[in-house]
Amino acid sequence: MTVRVKICGITRAEDAELAIGCGADLIGLNFYPPSPRSVTLEQACAIRCVIGNRCEVVGVFVNAARRYIDERVRAVKLDCLQFHGDEDNDALSGWPLKVIRALRLERVSPDTIERCKADYVLLDTWHPHLFGGTGQARSLEGLGGLALERVILSGGLNPENVAQAAALRPYAVDVASGIESAPAIKDASKLRSFILNAKSAG
Repeated sequence: MTVRVKICGITRAEDAELAIGCGADLIGLNFYPPSPRSVTLEQACAIRCVIGNRCEVVGVFVNAARRYIDERVRAVKLDCLQFHGDEDNDALSGWPLKVIRALRLERVSPDTIERCKADYVLLDTWHPHLFGGTGQARSLEGLGGLALERVILSGGLNPENVAQAAALRPYAVDVASGIESAPAIKDASKLRSFILNAKSAG
């Protein structure tokens, strides 16, 4: 089976339509207001209407209150939650849908993945101040020997390097800034190339 592709930071209905048409498996909607890719509840609902049930929709949150998250789960009919902040295990538990735990790490060990209680683990580039979307590439060195069946690889991926990440056979690869023509605006050519290169990596 080919690697799944998550297109994150979608802010426009036309970008969601393009991503699905090119074969995206997951669409990420960012609910972290400081991010340039953040969407309002109204924007998210409009994008969800365009997507329908053609792919999974992931809500991305950073240190958000449970009530804030729950409101968006219900209104947008999210399929999955991604926690990208400093949330503890209690914040990740008790949800009626799948949970992705983002880890911003310089080095990853088998224990790191095994200890994570979430359904999926997203490995992102470590940054002291930013919660993802930095565009900075993370090293793939040392990941080849790890069990990546529930791992989503992220961090500085783009059409040129995604095949290397996909060849490691993770659950999915994730991209936001690496396929943009401007912050929050997806570039059609880059998006198509990213998905094609990811899914043809063998």
